[in-house]
Amino acid sequence: MSRGVKLLAINPGSTSTKAAVFAVRDGTPDLLFSVEAGHGREELGAFASIAAQKDFRAAAVLAALASPEARRAGAVGPYAAVVGRGGLLRPMPGGVYAINAAMLRDLASERYGSHACNLGAPLALDFAGQWGCPAFIVDPPVTDELDEAARLTGLPEVRRRSVFHALSQRGAARTAARRLGIRYEESGFIVAHMGGGISIGAHRAGRVVEVLNALDGEGPFSPERAGRLPALPLLTMLEQGGTTIPELRARILTQGGLFAHLGSNDLREVEARIDGGDAQAALVFEALARGIARDAASLAPLFVDQRNWTASGPCGELALHAVVLTGGMARSLRLQQTLRARLSFLAPVLTVTGLEEMQALADGARLALAGEVTIQGYTA
Repeated sequence: MSRGVKLLAINPGSTSTKAAVFAVRDGTPDLLFSVEAGHGREELGAFASIAAQKDFRAAAVLAALASPEARRAGAVGPYAAVVGRGGLLRPMPGGVYAINAAMLRDLASERYGSHACNLGAPLALDFAGQWGCPAFIVDPPVTDELDEAARLTGLPEVRRRSVFHALSQRGAARTAARRLGIRYEESGFIVAHMGGGISIGAHRAGRVVEVLNALDGEGPFSPERAGRLPALPLLTMLEQGGTTIPELRARILTQGGLFAHLGSNDLREVEARIDGGDAQAALVFEALARGIARDAASLAPLFVDQRNWTASGPCGELALHAVVLTGGMARSLRLQQTLRARLSFLAPVLTVTGLEEMQALADGARLALAGEVTIQGYTA
């Protein structure tokens, strides 16, 4: 790959679309320009489906790339590749995947779930078409490294799946490892991605061996997801006719959490209300922070080295190097301080915010173009 080529990365999330342009120099993607276009609930609510949001989000990216700031940064095309955030696809190993028709069909039909990340591949392909370059996804959220025990639940018919913010979590864990002077592949981290959705993962020796997947209803509630709920009261709601299955699914995925309690999915607004003396906002914030801390701490037993177990129980040391906070909500000093106070008994609590996901996307595209990793093909 020639020196100085540019890569465009696109990352659609629940409440924003991020775009970043990198220049590859000396084998490293260096950031030239980045933007995060926020989308309000009313804006997104005007669309009948997530797939229908594609042109709206593409226009936001186009406007950013045409801005004077982007031109001054040298971020305009041509691009050597466009890479998008992976969507909800079949369970698959991590890595770089070429965007193909089978992938687009599964995303458009929401065969494996509904989320804004499903737009990453079609957006990347559209932009790549403008420049005649390849289009990829990297480490999709369905990256699956769980063992069989992690998949079992109390009902054999219901199996757990691996769906999490793979790019964000891996990028943050690698950044934390560099800060600590250790290798990610030889370390242990509990990583909490806290954005529109929250996922928490146990990273051991370069593998994510357990995840709490809020998309399927696990883990703490988030700005707009309900998180873990008692199952029997939900059945009662359905039996009594107070809601339908589609209505309940929408409430759980997009109308729960902070939004359900306070009418806002913006943590900054919630904190402003707390500062103004709003007792209900303070109570909901406490529940949010408590849930994140409780579920992060619940993964600590996975860091006991089972090779050292005896008949009376584990005697190995806890090989946990840090608890890592990342995602948009990790920018909140109030939430950082609250979680640090509650989790530092496990390990140091590190905050990693910035462009870890975008950097990981760009690096995956760089490796693919350079032939240093295999470009995989998706099959339905």
